[in-house]
Amino acid sequence: MRWAEVHMQGCLAGVLEEQDNGYVFFYSPDYLNLNGAVAISLSLPLQSDPFEDKRLFPFFDGLIPEGWLLDIAEHTWKLNPRDRMGLLLACCRDCIGAVSIVPMEESNE
Repeated sequence: MRWAEVHMQGCLAGVLEEQDNGYVFFYSPDYLNLNGAVAISLSLPLQSDPFEDKRLFPFFDGLIPEGWLLDIAEHTWKLNPRDRMGLLLACCRDCIGAVSIVPMEESNE
């Protein structure tokens, strides 16, 4: 399994987790309690319940570069173009816009 912190304007907003059977995204309780917190996407409104899907959420998939930039990323980092989570983790730390994706280290817990 792989995890990523999801930051909104530099603030930890939540965590995206790749599981064996799909993906889970949940907002951080601290972020939900912030005065003026905004959703990272209209398709992922603020809520304490986790979002689950068998495929990578369209919002996150849309952050992955396309075209020649994707080709450069695939060749430079030897990434599989079908590994959408791998592409997200490798390419989306410094996205255009308010959201950034920061890979989290695996733990043995």
